[in-house]
Amino acid sequence: MKIVYVATFPPRKCGIATFTDNLVRSMADNLHQQDESCNVIAVSDEPGKYAYPDLVTFEIGRDRREDYIDAADYINQSGATVCVLQHEYGIFGGHSGVYILGLLERLKVPFLVTFHTVLKKPDFLQKTILREIARRAMAVVVMSHKAVYFLDSIYEIPSDKIHFIPHGVPAFSGDISPEREDLLKPYADRPILFTFGLLNRNKGIETVIRAMPQIVSVHPEVVYLVLGNTHPGVLQASGEEYRRFLSGWIASLGMEDHVRLIDGFVSEAQLTYYLGQISIYITPYLNEAQITSGTLSYALGAGACVLSTPYWHAQELLADGRGLLFPFRDSKQLARQVIGLLDQPEKMALMQENAREYAQQMVWPKVGRQYVDLSRAIQSSASRQKARAKEPSLTLQSLPAFDLSHVMRLTDSTGILQHAKYGIPNLKEGYCIDDNSRALILATLAYQRFGKPEMLRLLSLYFSFVHYMQREDGQFRNFLTFRRDFTEDVGSEDAFGRTIWALGVLIRFAPNSAYREAALEIFHRAVPHFDRLVHLRGIANTVIGICHYLSFFPTDEALVRHLHDLTGRLEASFTRHATTTWRWFEEEMTYDNPILPLAMFYAYKIRGDEASGKIGMQSLEFLEKISFSKGWYTPVGNQGWYGRHSLSQPLFDQQALETMAMVLLYQQAYEATGHQEWIDKMFRCHAWFLGANELHIPLYDDQTCGCCDGLQPEGLNRNQGAESTLAYWIAHLAVLQAMEQRTDLLKKPFFSKKEALS
Repeated sequence: MKIVYVATFPPRKCGIATFTDNLVRSMADNLHQQDESCNVIAVSDEPGKYAYPDLVTFEIGRDRREDYIDAADYINQSGATVCVLQHEYGIFGGHSGVYILGLLERLKVPFLVTFHTVLKKPDFLQKTILREIARRAMAVVVMSHKAVYFLDSIYEIPSDKIHFIPHGVPAFSGDISPEREDLLKPYADRPILFTFGLLNRNKGIETVIRAMPQIVSVHPEVVYLVLGNTHPGVLQASGEEYRRFLSGWIASLGMEDHVRLIDGFVSEAQLTYYLGQISIYITPYLNEAQITSGTLSYALGAGACVLSTPYWHAQELLADGRGLLFPFRDSKQLARQVIGLLDQPEKMALMQENAREYAQQMVWPKVGRQYVDLSRAIQSSASRQKARAKEPSLTLQSLPAFDLSHVMRLTDSTGILQHAKYGIPNLKEGYCIDDNSRALILATLAYQRFGKPEMLRLLSLYFSFVHYMQREDGQFRNFLTFRRDFTEDVGSEDAFGRTIWALGVLIRFAPNSAYREAALEIFHRAVPHFDRLVHLRGIANTVIGICHYLSFFPTDEALVRHLHDLTGRLEASFTRHATTTWRWFEEEMTYDNPILPLAMFYAYKIRGDEASGKIGMQSLEFLEKISFSKGWYTPVGNQGWYGRHSLSQPLFDQQALETMAMVLLYQQAYEATGHQEWIDKMFRCHAWFLGANELHIPLYDDQTCGCCDGLQPEGLNRNQGAESTLAYWIAHLAVLQAMEQRTDLLKKPFFSKKEALS
């Protein structure tokens, strides 16, 4: 068995680095292997900074997304049979460490993961990342029973995948020679209270400092030593502010002779020595949300007398007389307990004996054996199946339930608001006809499918907004403030076209004649402006709207002529720009790109013109070649465009609107050809919303039933405005319809794919 480890690693000063170092050595000892039988992929906060040992054969720069992909390729080619991952949100790059998903998505080696943090109240991204890691892993390890419960009840991870293995501790002995024994020499004859670990505000050191005057009044020789560097994240954000804050407390209480803050990161040998010499070890953390504490595990393993606040891991480790708990921030109770222990050495001795006895199950040789056994089990299992779980196929059961609660949350008596702050409506940005038109499309199609009264009420609201925004000359304004003030005289051609699209859908699928008649009036008032359109996306949206109209009124010669004229402009633009290698309508791909071939398919369906169909197919396949080059859907990002002479495709900011249009494009390709492959590709494209994307993270939020506003380099734009949410639900309805068509393969195609390519 060859094992590769992904984690932080010494000489980086990090608790997980120390843990990994011990884990590597203990597993190697159990396997009786040499160093060449394993290697480490080290995650560095500053690449090139650390002088790693030869065991580290690849370095990931924490914030270099491409390093995670390269690391996966390296592991896949290394001959490794098992990968062991240490997970903590902060050690990986991107929002909440999302970059690690890129490595795991590409990894072909079976892996197990140790979760060092399991939150009781995770935010959307934290919960999603942990679930995505667990879904891909063959085994999940946690170090407390509380974490097992959380993973099962909160994260819904299958219980048979979860394994409890305690945090390892050294096999402490009394003959270890310390490297810096002099640190304790000044206090050789004094009772020592001790805390160690990276310094940050959550440590609660001030609770002990406040207790010191009361303790010293009874035991005047007591000294409290706090050993540890300031946490690197804290140091970067606020420097030594917390250490200065603590020094101020010490001085104000006159405790300079009784409290020392020692800035340093010591070796395991030093720490072992110190824990054997102190009187009482204290972990005064400020809240319960600490699922694992390596420092507490070490203190218990050393047989120290321990006092702690009742955070989760402490409740487990210090039960049954192995230590004492005191309330969070309660310095008076802490002082009473310290005094009581110092007054009763026999009680301290009993606690120490209980701790040493319990810690025998936590020594690294035994912990390493459990990891080895688990690694062998997943290696054996992987030999009988694929190395990692297959991507879930899109089925009616796996698709989220249709739920417009977030759409309704964004909607008031005027219409649907443009933007949201996370899942909360943002009134400051007001409304736009773009979004209300999309909402009208969604409400019309949803009512047609489900027939629920609340959907008809939404339809009425959005239609009323469209009516309100139309000028006397038939043009439309776009933006409206929350106070219902217009912000421009005439909206964009894009907004005009989307409104025509929405009106066409309503005319075609109206709930009753009253809605159709009202929509026809607004539609026909806008028709004179069709001839003045010049921008391709405004034209394309208008073409789609006309096609919906003609699906209900196929003999309207005036609209047929408009369709012919507008489609001709799209065809002319394609002919003008397309070459054998660049099959597109413009010199570059910008935004909402699939809308252009989508319009061609719609026009072909109404007109039966071979030229429109062939241009639609050729531009679709050209767009598809670019968008699926990585195996998952990757739309052209809005952080720059993709031109004929571009060296690379801009990856971010990826938009939900682009994905919706691509889903609808595949739907129309199926309608035009009857070929099953287009529905399959439609499902693959829709999976972008659910996590099959560049960062392998869902944009659909199952807590709010909204959709995040974009995929960005470091994670998600967590705002869930109208455009993205409506795009998701319109695509969702299209997928529902396609699922019903999967077996409809007897439909005669209008033209074959081979004919289109010719």
